[in-house]
Amino acid sequence: MAGTTLLDIKGVQTYYGNIRALNGVDVTVKQGEIVALIGANGAGKSTLMMTIFGAPRARAGTITFAGIDITQLPTHEIARMRIAQSPEGRRIFPRMTVMENLQMGASLDNLQHYDEDVEKVFTLFPRLKERIAQRGGTLSGGEQQMLSIGRALMARPKLLLLDEPSLGLAPLVVKQIFDAIRELNRTQGLTVFLVEQNAFGALKLATRGYVMVNGNVTMSGTGKELLADPDVRAAYLEGGHH
Repeated sequence: MAGTTLLDIKGVQTYYGNIRALNGVDVTVKQGEIVALIGANGAGKSTLMMTIFGAPRARAGTITFAGIDITQLPTHEIARMRIAQSPEGRRIFPRMTVMENLQMGASLDNLQHYDEDVEKVFTLFPRLKERIAQRGGTLSGGEQQMLSIGRALMARPKLLLLDEPSLGLAPLVVKQIFDAIRELNRTQGLTVFLVEQNAFGALKLATRGYVMVNGNVTMSGTGKELLADPDVRAAYLEGGHH
């Protein structure tokens, strides 16, 4: 199913001032995969997501996307390469309507597909269609997360980065979000790199996964292998996330 390597992170070190947040991280995401990065809060997962976009910038190592070294590229140029992000905390535009938020996500190169892309988002998240004229700030947390993902999809990404999409959401809504990600991957072949504290949900969804502890990748394997691993179970799954 998975083909060529789309995102290749090698030996990446990231610092905040003099504090090293990532200690030489290696992660690979192949075309058509869903790859999950799990770990405790503060393990460096979100830092890695932000480093891919160059803010903060990697101080060592390389980040390659579709064969191009993007390690030192400015953030707006990285975004133009059709990497889209739904950041932690669902940073939507609260004063804009659902429709206006989606318009902000649309890529200027792809406006001929605009109506079709909006329709795809509404098919994926029918709730957003019902709320089309509502301001983003008045939506529920789950609806805001749907809007954040929908806005990212409007850029027609080759790679979708999702940072903690289930954070603070009710289990039923989490299931809807994860189902939508699975559907996008299955029907459109969308490649997804997912950072999640909900290890159980993320590993069930993922083709492959990585475990991060204190800025280091300590384990990797298929989603199934990691779900079955006693260390992973003890550290991340013994909280009744089922």
